[in-house]
Amino acid sequence: MGGGRLEIAKFSMYILFPIGVMYYFGTNLDERFSVPDFWPKKEETHRIPFEKDEIKSELERLRTRRLERRARRLAAEAEALKGPSTTTGGDGVAN
Repeated sequence: MGGGRLEIAKFSMYILFPIGVMYYFGTNLDERFSVPDFWPKKEETHRIPFEKDEIKSELERLRTRRLERRARRLAAEAEALKGPSTTTGGDGVAN
């Protein structure tokens, strides 16, 4: 078959290949795989309201947004129901 040298070569490949891959991908991670401005800055993230007046204003904003969406949805549903109408004459044939 292959002999001892082949077995040693195969064994060294089995051991060194994963170690080499881990070394290649494990060093300089910040420089290789970093995406600039990936995470939002503190000013760009959501701010949780803690004061009572801030909570009330946030609830009011959410309530108005919900009601606007509801009004748009109801208008779209009414438009879909009204949609193309067919009128039939006395003889049952659509005009």
